[in-house]
Amino acid sequence: MNETSAALPMIVAVDGPSGVGKSTVARRVAALLGLPYLSTGAMYRALALKVLESGTDPEDRGAVEDVVNGTDLELVPEGTILRVLLDGVDPGDRAYTLEVSQITSRISAYAGVRRRMVELQRGGALLQGAVLEGRDTGTRVFPETRHKFFLEAAPEVRAERRWLQLPVRAQKTVDRADVLREVLDRDLRDSTRKESPLTHDSSYTLIETDDRTADEVVDLIVSTVLSQVDSDEEPPSS
Repeated sequence: MNETSAALPMIVAVDGPSGVGKSTVARRVAALLGLPYLSTGAMYRALALKVLESGTDPEDRGAVEDVVNGTDLELVPEGTILRVLLDGVDPGDRAYTLEVSQITSRISAYAGVRRRMVELQRGGALLQGAVLEGRDTGTRVFPETRHKFFLEAAPEVRAERRWLQLPVRAQKTVDRADVLREVLDRDLRDSTRKESPLTHDSSYTLIETDDRTADEVVDLIVSTVLSQVDSDEEPPSS
């Protein structure tokens, strides 16, 4: 283990595209490892909500970055979660509409937005370690951590999961086909953007989740992390 990673508290990165099950898995992994859980996506969603409610054009990079720089975004420990507060308030379900999802993908491509988010994410997680889930937590936020996992699943599977995650009142008005189109569009935007694209490298453990339950994925991640820790602690052979 290199000196940089040795100096870190335990940081577990769980990355992957929309609807792959990152949130459910990362929460359970955090609980089993005794670490705080941080959804980086919740941070971007909170900012997207602010952009939406302020009437700012999400295509106007300068205007969006002005809104972001003028927004009070906090990570507040609450039990085992680092909760995101937007101007002192938990945005709740308001940040999980389809419209907010569309804006989130657009504004997250802006370098000024991502710089501020990375700074906040590192600051929050370095206090006592964390399990972070998002799209670039292992490539951009904590590239030095050894514990990196990338979850994958077919777009149709992810679209169904995304639809089921919508508030019940939203499910009555949102068509599943619209959610699938948004998943495909977001995959394209996230994987082709210049700033921190959705990607992984050989330092990640790849996990297909189509035919695995959340518990199976959690068990695989936890056992892998613990084996990595054990191997780091083994003395070198003479």
